[in-house]
Amino acid sequence: MAKLKLIHRCTECGASFPKWSGKCLSCGAWNSLVEDVEGPDESAVTLAAGLALVPAGVATPIGDVDGSVGHPNPTRIGELDRVLGGGLVPGSVTLLGGEPGIGKSTLLLQLLANWNGKSLYVTAEESAQQVRTRADRLGALKDNLWLLPEMSLAHIVKAIDDITPDLVVIDSIQTVVDPDLASAPGSVVQVRGCAHRLVQEAKRRNVPIVLVGHVTKEGGLAGPRVLEHVVDTVLSFEGERHHALRMMRAVKHRFGPTNELGLFEMTEQGLVGVPDASQLFLADRRTGVAGSVVVPTIEGQRPLLVELQALTNQISSGVPARRSAQGVDQGRLSMLLAVLERRARISLANHEVYASVVGGVKLTEPGADLGLCLALVSAATDTPLASDLVVIGEVGLAGEVRQVGHLGRRLAEASRLGFTRAIVPASAPSKVDGMSIHKVGTLNEALAAAQLPTS
Repeated sequence: MAKLKLIHRCTECGASFPKWSGKCLSCGAWNSLVEDVEGPDESAVTLAAGLALVPAGVATPIGDVDGSVGHPNPTRIGELDRVLGGGLVPGSVTLLGGEPGIGKSTLLLQLLANWNGKSLYVTAEESAQQVRTRADRLGALKDNLWLLPEMSLAHIVKAIDDITPDLVVIDSIQTVVDPDLASAPGSVVQVRGCAHRLVQEAKRRNVPIVLVGHVTKEGGLAGPRVLEHVVDTVLSFEGERHHALRMMRAVKHRFGPTNELGLFEMTEQGLVGVPDASQLFLADRRTGVAGSVVVPTIEGQRPLLVELQALTNQISSGVPARRSAQGVDQGRLSMLLAVLERRARISLANHEVYASVVGGVKLTEPGADLGLCLALVSAATDTPLASDLVVIGEVGLAGEVRQVGHLGRRLAEASRLGFTRAIVPASAPSKVDGMSIHKVGTLNEALAAAQLPTS
């Protein structure tokens, strides 16, 4: 038996080192080295196995390449197809990540139940009885759905050979073990090696494979960073375990758009798509409350109206003021507070400040800046904003209000939901059916248009 040796491997790039250090000398990541074991012939075995599966490439004029190959096959789950850009592409590998209990296994069982063809579900974490119970509840029992409780990669590949499915789901990649790799289950070597082998199988058979991945405490995908580079698509499944709403984003997608948002609601019958997300987010909104504003945002190609709330509380002098943001970037909040104090002469230095986006949505675009500023001033002055008002615009350090993309689509969505007034940048379109447009060039002009107190 080959002798094993202890090494330290980087979870970000996969590089190995004989000794631990705080920084990876290959990729520069900090605190990314973990203990692992390695056999002297590990690399040779992995490389030989990979080369044996990959056919030799042939150079072809680009005009002679068949452009009809690679069209997505619909999953018949509307919100999932939206995120995937139409469906699963043959030969592609999709990595689905999310916290435990978020509904990954539920969604994948529904995918397999709706799939038009033979499918294989490999469960490496749960027993066959547990999966069968869930399938009974979801109505996912069908003759073309095969179930395999297995952790060994060799046995999984053999089952794919025997069944010849049109779709394979592996739950999860962190629990699959390749006996040829001299490393512990769940280690960097195992996860990377098994993922490479499955990618090769998907390309060789022209069959889509979906991998389930665990996430870390920080919300990122567990395992080596190279795992995300190997696969074709990375999907992030988000949401609060104790809330019904679930959100799916395409973090990486070689065959379609990224940052597209799919919304699901967890019910007793499984996950149900939410096509009208704006109506859902605004269903419980209270009007006439200070610190509340509606912001039309863009998630992928979808216009989405969300409620942004702010709360301020004056504290005693000398006590550190707390700043809390949920769904809004903390640094962005601090910057806007500084702009309000410097450009609008509105100081919240002696106030606790809380900002939150209702529904669990994370606003990453700068188009929500102006809405957040108005919500902060509304909360600080206890002056409610008009209930039929939406606010759009990026705020610069000089206090100017800058243009944002897709303004027409944002305002059209707001008009559809009954909003009649909008505060927008000065370069916005002048006319929108059913809406009164207030163009502003500075933050002070926006405060005046919203009828909020100024300095």
